[in-house]
Amino acid sequence: MVIINSFAVAVVLLFITMLCWGSWANTQKLATKKWPFQLFYWDYVIGILICALVLGFTLGSFGTAGRPFLEDLMQADQNTFFAAFLGGVIFNLANILLVAAIDIAGMAVAFPIGIGLALVLGVILNYIKYPIGDPMYLFVGVFLVVVAIILDAKAYKNIDKSDGKVSSKGILLSLVAGLLMGFFFRFVADSISSDFSNPAPGKFTPYSAFFVFSIGILVSNFLWNSIVMARPFKGEAVPYKDYIRLGNLKLHSIGWLGGIIWAIGMSFSLLASEQAGFAISYGLGQGATMVAAIWGVFVWKEFKAADAKTNRLINFMFLFFIIGLVLIIYARLK
Repeated sequence: MVIINSFAVAVVLLFITMLCWGSWANTQKLATKKWPFQLFYWDYVIGILICALVLGFTLGSFGTAGRPFLEDLMQADQNTFFAAFLGGVIFNLANILLVAAIDIAGMAVAFPIGIGLALVLGVILNYIKYPIGDPMYLFVGVFLVVVAIILDAKAYKNIDKSDGKVSSKGILLSLVAGLLMGFFFRFVADSISSDFSNPAPGKFTPYSAFFVFSIGILVSNFLWNSIVMARPFKGEAVPYKDYIRLGNLKLHSIGWLGGIIWAIGMSFSLLASEQAGFAISYGLGQGATMVAAIWGVFVWKEFKAADAKTNRLINFMFLFFIIGLVLIIYARLK
């Protein structure tokens, strides 16, 4: 299989992860102009599975390092399968809540609050289990991200002109999504061998772990997404027949593309984890919050009604995010 052997390349992959994780939600914004986010989400999940399969049978099967994709799947033990699968189940619930938050509050709010919180929890949990990198720089960087989250929530409150119900629901969904999102990566990490070139018996390589993780997402979607379709956070119930009745190739393609974009980011994050460590790999990838906020502020104009005071808060949010991410990267170099 194809692996990487330097921290510099790992950082490049993690910046691509950041771009992918911060940009996939644009496909949701495009698709949900025509139909509910719950239907978009089915295509998004299919896109993740397609990407996992393609990567497994290409990069995961080429080269002499590690174990080929199918061989790696066949030799893994039960605990390894369960850990990767459970990671997919937890991620899927978190991500559905995040998608609902985006639908209600917008990218510039849902991502910094939800994924920013996930970054904090994910870095802490993964560092406890896999302590790689200087903790001082790592956790100071995480602290600055927390400050950025608070500034973003404050900026959103400043421009909210409603009775408060929608904004409160969007923020609450973002927070719950972030809490759950902070836990999923650790389970996937537990399923992966620490040495990709000579993987431990019974453990996965990144490509196999990602595939089983994507199966966990697909299977759990029949539970989580079905609940949200029947009892949506806003609007009326969404029947399954609308997937056929309202859908067309363009709408389905947008959803598939969103899943593929996210999946590329996830696969690169796992590949980079051997050189960067799981805590830094997850933390830097979740710099997606800044990317998503840029999309929300400058492309989708979600803060177009902001006054000068609110714009200052947004600028400071970006500043703290950037400094925090730089410190997270530097933590591995110390």
